[in-house]
Amino acid sequence: MNKPLAGALLALLLTGAAAAPAVAAPRDQAAAAVTVNYAGTVALSNCSGSVVRAPGSLPTDPALVLSNGHCIETGFPGPGEVVKDQPSSRSFSLLNASGSRVATLRASKIAYATMTDTDISVYQLTKTYAQIQSQYGISALTLNDARPVQGTAIKVVSGYWKRIYSCNVDGFAYRLKEGEWTWKDSVRYTSSCNTIGGTSGSPVIDTTTGKVVAVNNTGNEDGQRCTENNPCEVDESGNVTVRQGINYAQETYLIVPCIGAGNKIDLNRAGCALPKP
Repeated sequence: MNKPLAGALLALLLTGAAAAPAVAAPRDQAAAAVTVNYAGTVALSNCSGSVVRAPGSLPTDPALVLSNGHCIETGFPGPGEVVKDQPSSRSFSLLNASGSRVATLRASKIAYATMTDTDISVYQLTKTYAQIQSQYGISALTLNDARPVQGTAIKVVSGYWKRIYSCNVDGFAYRLKEGEWTWKDSVRYTSSCNTIGGTSGSPVIDTTTGKVVAVNNTGNEDGQRCTENNPCEVDESGNVTVRQGINYAQETYLIVPCIGAGNKIDLNRAGCALPKP
């Protein structure tokens, strides 16, 4: 998982990445339809995240923050475990377009979190989208309701490091196995999205639509096979592939059908396929 590691900051400083600009996009991405920046992203104490809305969310709804299941303050959910409507007062640093902190937002609860089939957490905040917009001038990012497509140009925006990675969707892992956990239909990046510890929970944004298509969560660091911080791909026949240095994200279109009136996570809604407690 891309949580902060003991050597992450040292590695970043040694490579000069802490002061580096966003990774340059390939020439064929130069005409991207939208400008992707830090507006709406957040920094957690140990991870990255973003303020998100479903296509049908209302300005008066309590805002949601998206991150990874392995980023929640109570520790990694075990295989098969689902956290639902658990009280939380966690704080998030809200960033503007340039990456400056403009506010501290606070959670009222962990609306949903799991590391089974996917690796997501959704926090409900104490403020509505309208309040965040009027007080800080920041709009939420919109979750795409369609599965991402191979070859799509994307940016991974880390509020923790204030760094943006540019690459493409290289393909999909039928199953991605890391330690005790297995995730389904994970997004695999091309190599230029060389995400590190602290980028966990970063929104993965389609540069054409500006919508969130996935949430960054892990990468194979050492070339090991299916161990923590070294996920492996498993195909439908059970064949295992290890791709050292390649990173992954979890699709977020699956969340959209589960968001009901008032931004409530309702696992019984039609089309909702997220794991249940």
